[in-house]
Amino acid sequence: MRKLKIPRELMQYILATDVGSTTTKARFFAKKNEEWRFIATGEAPTTVESPYEDVTMGVRNAVREIEELTDHQIMSKDGSRIAVPFDGQRGVDLYCTTSSAGGGLQMMVFGVMETMTAASARRAALGAGAIVMDVVATSDRRPDYVKISRIKNLRPDMVLIAGGTDGGTTKQILEAVELVKVAQPRPRFGTGYKVPVLYAGNKDAAPQAAEILDKYFAFSSVSNLRPVLEMEDLDPARRQIHEMFMEHVMSHAPGYTRLMNWADIDIMPTPAGEGLAMQLIANMHKSNLIGVGLGGATTNVYSIVDGKYVRSVSANLGMSYSLCNVLREAGVENIIRWLPFEIDESQVQNMLGNKMVRPTVIPQKLETLMLEHAVAREALRLGLTHHKTIATRLKGIHIQRTIGDLFEQELEDTYIRMRDIQIIAGTGGLLSHAPRRQQTMMILIDAFQPEGVTRFFQDSVFMMPHLGVLSSVYPDAAWSIFEKDCLVKMGTVIAPSGIANDGDEIAQMEMITQNGTSIHKTVRFGSIDVIALSADTIAQVEISPARHFDVGNGSGGRVKTEVMGGVVGVVVDGRGRPLALSPEANIRRKKLGEWFRVLDLYPYEKG
Repeated sequence: MRKLKIPRELMQYILATDVGSTTTKARFFAKKNEEWRFIATGEAPTTVESPYEDVTMGVRNAVREIEELTDHQIMSKDGSRIAVPFDGQRGVDLYCTTSSAGGGLQMMVFGVMETMTAASARRAALGAGAIVMDVVATSDRRPDYVKISRIKNLRPDMVLIAGGTDGGTTKQILEAVELVKVAQPRPRFGTGYKVPVLYAGNKDAAPQAAEILDKYFAFSSVSNLRPVLEMEDLDPARRQIHEMFMEHVMSHAPGYTRLMNWADIDIMPTPAGEGLAMQLIANMHKSNLIGVGLGGATTNVYSIVDGKYVRSVSANLGMSYSLCNVLREAGVENIIRWLPFEIDESQVQNMLGNKMVRPTVIPQKLETLMLEHAVAREALRLGLTHHKTIATRLKGIHIQRTIGDLFEQELEDTYIRMRDIQIIAGTGGLLSHAPRRQQTMMILIDAFQPEGVTRFFQDSVFMMPHLGVLSSVYPDAAWSIFEKDCLVKMGTVIAPSGIANDGDEIAQMEMITQNGTSIHKTVRFGSIDVIALSADTIAQVEISPARHFDVGNGSGGRVKTEVMGGVVGVVVDGRGRPLALSPEANIRRKKLGEWFRVLDLYPYEKG
């Protein structure tokens, strides 16, 4: 990490940018009355491709928009760079940036056992903000010539090799090393440099791995990801991936050398910045969190559970370029089930096909908006399902069970249980720019199906990556901006888990607000309701679920807690978990219409 030009306490202005695949977004922050605030935003097309082939052009254009809006000069007089530090007339005191231009960081992962060390290596790469192109394990059944061909064709930006425990056999991990040597993948950007290879396996094999690979690759090694089977240590590999990404990958992309010289700290992959922002929320609230970044081409899901951070990327699930992939993977019937009106399957396919080829078009009809929101529910549902396959307990270790564990099927796969999640946060174009906040909240509720008591936050201006990278060097400023100008408190969801008949009583609820107002509610199965509670208000609530229903304290267990208000309020979701929509189309559409009207989601009266 490079040294900052001036101390944090003396800073007055900060600029953060995100060089995306299509748009470069600049955010300008300033210290006002001893607190950091968001001032202005500027956006411009990214200029990584021909005929420009210089990302700094897009950054300049986005910054000029801020200059025009604020009358604060940020670029140097000759326009050749961002002026740092602020000299009293122009410039900023800190400039940082993230980037996913050119497809972001793309990696291949090698391991010994597919479900053990290879899985750990995959988690390390994803946590560093990479898209994992393929996972190759010596234990998988593909012949070596197929693996070699795959490596040659994919042309990854970086390769990560892991496997074996310290002190164990070196034979299998060295077989993976030999595979990489024989394949000799070529770099994606440019031709005059070596592909970086990071070794994070059995420390006893590290010298031999270096001897084999150093001649052909930009080789580096860190401590073992799995020094023993019962332990996983991903942080050293993640940090080294960031450094190698800057030194060996970004430095060869068009214009990035100049951008690296502009920035005061290392450029970070956009998903890594977004992940840091999610971790900041979880740390500040001391809560387990599920976060999602719903993009045009990918869906990133983040989880922080009991301090453990995991990221997954579903590279084929998105709301523009990958829209038809969501349609194919979810099935048209699963998308239609979220619509309170009748529509033909072929019409859905045509509408989504048009959106995919014209990704920047904004819905002009209410039905089109509702269809996009239905697709978003399925993209998020599938993204969370994928995330759970990565957020798993370590394989290969002995788990001591109790009688109660016999009834916990999740013990065999993921440790993600929605009843343990206290916060759900969403960002991305569709979620951040939905016409009504309650639309965003309902999309997240339907997709993730929270259980018990869960708070909901939304990124209001799509700047989580900016604040994430800022938090790596100035967490106090990042959180001040986050809390006051970025995070929208949407409210709290109370959702008893269980199944009953429509209309059955499933819980009694007593809420006392800060001004002493008491609100009593009987929760019935199949219903959804909203209690108005302003964003900065906390209320005390006591929930007494019926037998066989759970709100976080076991079946029938009473819960006393506090709930956070928000722009939507407190949503009492009595639809049960798992949420089951009626297979009868007319009944389902009528029920959806009732739920949508309660939350005032759409000015829609059909169905």
